[in-house]
Amino acid sequence: MGRWRRSGRIWCNWPSRPIGLIELIGGSYLSASPHISYKFLLEALREKGLAIHAWTYLPSLDHQAQANEAWKSFRLCRKKLESRVGVKLNPIRLGHSLGCKLHLLSPDGGRNSKIFISLSFNNFNANNSIPIIGRLSSKLNMETEFSPSPQETMNLIFNQYTQPNNLIINFSNDKLDQSKLLIKCLKNREQDSSENVQLEGDHLTPISSGLRQNILGEWAVDDNKIKTLNILITQIYKYSTK
Repeated sequence: MGRWRRSGRIWCNWPSRPIGLIELIGGSYLSASPHISYKFLLEALREKGLAIHAWTYLPSLDHQAQANEAWKSFRLCRKKLESRVGVKLNPIRLGHSLGCKLHLLSPDGGRNSKIFISLSFNNFNANNSIPIIGRLSSKLNMETEFSPSPQETMNLIFNQYTQPNNLIINFSNDKLDQSKLLIKCLKNREQDSSENVQLEGDHLTPISSGLRQNILGEWAVDDNKIKTLNILITQIYKYSTK
């Protein structure tokens, strides 16, 4: 499993000779401790020889500022790893839920990555994402929105996101997923090579087993969820190394 270490805002888990690098931005609140929330997924990928960098954050209304901050944190940590192993690494960007949006808003437009893998992309407005904001907005007769807004986000992806190699994964029982909007936007760009895969599961498939295992112990792990997670891990690994 290796040992987790924190470097700034990044949780790191490095094999001795990495064959690649995963840079994860997870979902809202789940990423306060991504090495715990995504433990099973990330440690399985690490066991396959991929170095893991997972950004820790709490959500805010300014998604562009958070995307910029994550990109800078990943770049600094990647340089430390490259210095240690003596090899330049082209990162695989992995996002879950809000983390997909933050990766897609990266200031380099995806140019400095090998591929991007999206799990359960969503791009809701602030009122739907954070119920208390919706109630306050209605009570105070004011409008509060993320920056960029959902429509602005899709425009930025279409006009400024240049990475052609994207794997968009959605789950069969995920009511929060908006991957269809994302794949349509990506496919409308010139020279796009994006692929879409649907797996069994729901919005919490990438994280649920890790949380259960950490809080309740080995006996609480659901075998079906482990099976689904292993299928997801295989998909990520195959796409990352092809």
